[in-house]
Order: sequence, then C-alpha cells, then structure tokens
Amino acid sequence: MSTSTMAPPQRPNIKTALPGPKGQEIIAADAQFVTPSYPRPAFKLVAERAQGVWVEDVDGNVFLDCNAGVAVCSTGHCHPEVVRAIQEQAEQLIHMCGTDYYYRHMPALAKKLDEIVPVPSPTKTHFANSGTEAVETALKLAMHATGREKFIAFFNSFHGRTLGSLSLTSSRSAQRLGFKRAVLDVTHVPYPNEFRNPFAEADCGDGGAAQGALNWIEERLFKTTTPAEEVAAIMVEAVQGEGGYVPAPKTFLKGLRRICDQHGILLIVDEVQSGMGRTGKMFASEHYDVQADIVCIAKGIGSGLPIGACVARADLMNWKPGAHASTFGGNPVCIAAALKTIELLQGGLVQNSAEVGAYLKSGLERLQKKYECIGDVRGLGMMIGVEFVTDRDSNKAAPELRDRVEMACFERGLIILGAGANTIRWSPPLILTKENVDVALEIFDEAIAASI
Repeated sequence: MSTSTMAPPQRPNIKTALPGPKGQEIIAADAQFVTPSYPRPAFKLVAERAQGVWVEDVDGNVFLDCNAGVAVCSTGHCHPEVVRAIQEQAEQLIHMCGTDYYYRHMPALAKKLDEIVPVPSPTKTHFANSGTEAVETALKLAMHATGREKFIAFFNSFHGRTLGSLSLTSSRSAQRLGFKRAVLDVTHVPYPNEFRNPFAEADCGDGGAAQGALNWIEERLFKTTTPAEEVAAIMVEAVQGEGGYVPAPKTFLKGLRRICDQHGILLIVDEVQSGMGRTGKMFASEHYDVQADIVCIAKGIGSGLPIGACVARADLMNWKPGAHASTFGGNPVCIAAALKTIELLQGGLVQNSAEVGAYLKSGLERLQKKYECIGDVRGLGMMIGVEFVTDRDSNKAAPELRDRVEMACFERGLIILGAGANTIRWSPPLILTKENVDVALEIFDEAIAASI
C-alpha cells in the first residue's frame, strides 16, 4: 500500500501465502537477532501498519483484528485523536524524568484516575511503563503499608514475568521454568472457574465455586499454612486473562473484600487486561460493586503506548522519597495518549464495548449451539472467551483443536489469540462495529468447520 493511511476495508484481503516473502525475511532476521523467549503463536503475523480494526502486513495482506495487540489498542489502531495528542506532546516535551522533576501531566492523569478507578478516594498514583511494573509497585506497597510479607494469589493467574510478579503468576509452567524458587512468599488458591469448578461439592455448599474458593482460604489456608495476620495482600483478576478469559462469580470479589477487611489484608485487583472499558465498564471490578485498596492498570490505558499505573488509597501510599521510582514512568507523551484515551472511552467507547460486546457474545453463543466442540462462551463486554472441548458430555479440553481454529482464522484474515490451554480470547478494539462482528463470526464459523 503506497499511502501512509489505510482506507478501512469491509473484509480481510489475503493476497499471498502466509507469511509472504517479505514477512519470511523479517521472521528469519528476528530468529537471528531477537530473544527466543517471546511466546509467539503458531501463526506468524508480520505487521506493517494498522488503522482502526484493520492490520496490514508487510506483504499487503489485510486482517480484521479482534485481538488489539492483546487488549492494548482500546481505541483502535492509530486513532487520529490519539495520534494527534501524541504528536502535539512530542513537539513540546518528550521526557523530563518525573522522579526528579515536575510537569503538569502526572498530576493531571493521577487526578483523572482518582475520579474513575474503583478505589476509595482520595488516591495516589505511581506511574510505571507496563503491567508487570504496576504489579511490582503494588506488591512493594502492600509489604510497606502492612509490614507483612505473605501473599495469596490464584492458579491460572497472570500478573507479569518480572521476578516479584512471577511469584504470583501461575498460568503456565514455562513462565517459571529455570528461575528456581519464587522471590516472594505466595500461596496459590484454585480460581473459582464456574465452567470447571475445582472444588468439592461439600466445600461449595449453596454458593458454588465462589464459596469453594472463599472456604479454601478461610478454612484451609488460614488454619494451616498461611496465618491471616501474616498476609499482606490478596491479588486477584476480576476476569482472568491469560488463564482463559474467566470472569469471577458474582459473589467472589465481595467475599474477598470481606475476608480482607476482617483480617487487615489489602485487596489488590489486577485490571491490567480487564480495565479501561474492556468489559463494558471502565473497570471489571465495577461489575461486582467492589472497591479494592490497590488497582493495577496498563495495556488499554495508552492506546498502544507503554504506560502502567498503580492506584492506591492515599493513606497507603505514604512511603518516603526513594522508596519506589521509575525513570520513564509517567512519560509526558504516554500520559498525553492516556488522557485522550480516557476521554474517548468516556465519550462512548465503554458503552460500545458493552453493546457490541453483547452482540458478539450472542453470535458466539449461536455458534456454540451449532458446534459440539464449543464447551463454553463466557465474558463481559469485549473480553470474551470461547473454550474448545472434544465433546460437551465430557468437556475434555481440546487444545489442538483450539490451535487449528486459531490458525484457520489467521489464514482467512481474522486475528484472534489463544488464552489458557484450550480457549480463544476475543479482545478487539473497542471501536468494533456490529458489521465487523458479522464478518468476524462468519470467518470464525468457517474456521471451526474447517478444523473439526
């Protein structure tokens, strides 16, 4: 494509074998010079440019993007208002190091976050460059504020790959292999997955998987290996991301809030993937009417620029200068993108996520009725998981089928990505239209039919 701006097509357009010849050259160079530790999928997308919900690769193939760079490009690729905000800020001030100097952008975004984040106001914000950095901040803050060292997290969770965050992450063994013992003292609890309830019926009572998880903490951990008075925080995803796009049961977060209040434990909600309008509300925890003590944010807040934030009750974030800082955290250009992103989200994209997300979920549920291999369709807004099984009688996981469907979608020009062992995640840009959904569902239908 000769122009710098893509005209939005109505359907994907695949012109070459995938990857094409230019793409193959880049993949070869990547293999020679770039770390092999990136967990790339079997399909090989070599992106060149993108606009809205459309991505063009280096060989001119155009794809409908229903992954948004793993839930990052919340306002769509290269939203013109975000691009303009970035350009205007880059002409004025690119960097000044907010750990040593002042500029208006940091308090401006922190004030906005105080208004919208589900943490009791007043709050304070520490700025980072990624989700794992926001999580590291939360962990250090919890230890500093409580004087305690233990944490509770959940199996199949993902909170990052830096060593502190990795102590909580438990979605894949590959993320831990080779790094010896965990840095932090973390006890993991089964996550209350209602489709695959990990708890015995006796533990659940009338409260289902949520009660099973709460009982596990109160009746097992606190009475055996993990004294409540030594726990600094419980960290949880309101919707598990890398674990398979699994929403928490309705009563679960309120139960965690009760436990934390009862024992002086901090509740940390990781909204890195689920926040910023992804679930049809600004933050996923709003669906549960729960306020955390600390919230971690990244991904969708910057529309593609690297920015993370840890928002906490102001009385907790009372540490002294030098306790925690970041040279690049709170970069003026990234904050300009974030402020514009929040403006666009509040201006209609959160609502679009709810409405078009419901339309997408309804269409996926129709495909579930058509195909025995779809065991579960779950999610909120535009954070939807489709879990593949061998059959609905056994609900045995079908990871190979999931992988084939993922590849078949790519070959037809639809970008989606796996999550968990056998789930496909749908995390499109929040600008997705019903017309885009119709095209995506048609391709998804064809891909499943070709893969079973």
